[in-house]
Amino acid sequence: MHRFLLVGVLLGSVALPLQSAEPPKPNVVVILADDLGYECIAANGGQSYKTPNLDRLAKAGVRFELCHVQPLCTPTRVQLMTGRYNVRNYLNFGTLLRTETTYGHLMKKAGYSTGICGKWQLGREKDAPQHFGFDESYLWQHTRRPPRYANPGLEHNGKELNFTKGEYGPDLVNDFAIDFVTRHKDKPFFLYYPMMLTHDPYQPTPDSPDWNPKAMGEMVNQDVKHFAEMVAYMDKLVGKLDAKLGELGIRDNTLVLFVGDNGTGRGATSQFGGADIRGGKGTTKAVGTHVPLIASWPGVIKKGGVNSDLISSVDFLPTICQAVGTEVPADTDGVSFLPQLRGEKGTPREWLYTWYSPRQQADLAVSEYTFDHGYKLYRSGRFFDLTADPNEAKPLKVMDLTGPAAAAAKKLQSALDKYKDARPAELDKQFRDSVKKKN
Repeated sequence: MHRFLLVGVLLGSVALPLQSAEPPKPNVVVILADDLGYECIAANGGQSYKTPNLDRLAKAGVRFELCHVQPLCTPTRVQLMTGRYNVRNYLNFGTLLRTETTYGHLMKKAGYSTGICGKWQLGREKDAPQHFGFDESYLWQHTRRPPRYANPGLEHNGKELNFTKGEYGPDLVNDFAIDFVTRHKDKPFFLYYPMMLTHDPYQPTPDSPDWNPKAMGEMVNQDVKHFAEMVAYMDKLVGKLDAKLGELGIRDNTLVLFVGDNGTGRGATSQFGGADIRGGKGTTKAVGTHVPLIASWPGVIKKGGVNSDLISSVDFLPTICQAVGTEVPADTDGVSFLPQLRGEKGTPREWLYTWYSPRQQADLAVSEYTFDHGYKLYRSGRFFDLTADPNEAKPLKVMDLTGPAAAAAKKLQSALDKYKDARPAELDKQFRDSVKKKN
């Protein structure tokens, strides 16, 4: 018997094979910064703001150069959470259809403890966060809209909390995030953290020289000069959460994804590449959709890198599903970028598609377009060379194009054609009916 290698242990006369322990499922934290364009992060080349914690995560992780989302917050949040283009499931501003499946549902089904903290803005039903798959919630703008910064109003699992003793809303939310990961450190968790910073009103933070703990409301002490302080404070909070994951001994096995929800607010101008970049939130130009994306996962990402693949907000859901080993829904529009996190080529996108209609009024107008690394085509027929004309000032006639531009126009038109009948007629009818009821 000594001549054989025995893989097992003897129990009486029975040899039992040794069971190799399965590696623990990774924790996942998705941090969504509010109104923070690509140009705001120093690691991306931004020159106006201090972001040392995000810069550090980027240096050791993967920094994506071409992540584009929707031009406005609710449209992006719907795509991020469902992995589906707005053309399929977007009703109006401030609504997430209760028939939708989110990554909260999928992670909960996969055995994860799920939590959400920060800005909600996706339906005022008291049970909405739990309905969409989150065990715990600590939110601003859930069933009401009180102040969010100094002396805020928040809601914990639907229970209203009003603060009047100099508390700062982002601090309270970050404290919840730290508490959540601490309580769930011994089993896999999923935390979705849509931050309130850096959205206007541009007000002092607790680190600002003119911080006033007695300030009440969102109309006091507003000045765009505070935007830089808000960016720095946002970075500070990310650093505190990251440090806690390290203290808990779970950082290596925690995937942290940091991304912006749309371009910077139009009131802020930033320095990038030696030029002034005016915030483009709400516009379909790059300044409205180009956002930072940083992935940090020390146990998997062994060497920092920069990736220039096209990434969409619908790509997060399949990436997270693949990272935790659960099935990706068949109806997702997303493409997983998990291979790129592992240093592999993956399946890079050839183009990105956008259907954008905020629908804050009874206007059914839609901006619909596709673009790749160099060109952009709108459903209306407007075509732009993004290299020569990034601000989309001079549309080119498709019929006059030659060479690479003509080939790109053909490819992008083919992409648009894939979605010409994707909009469910019932959604537009539902929207019109809701407008009639309001009137």
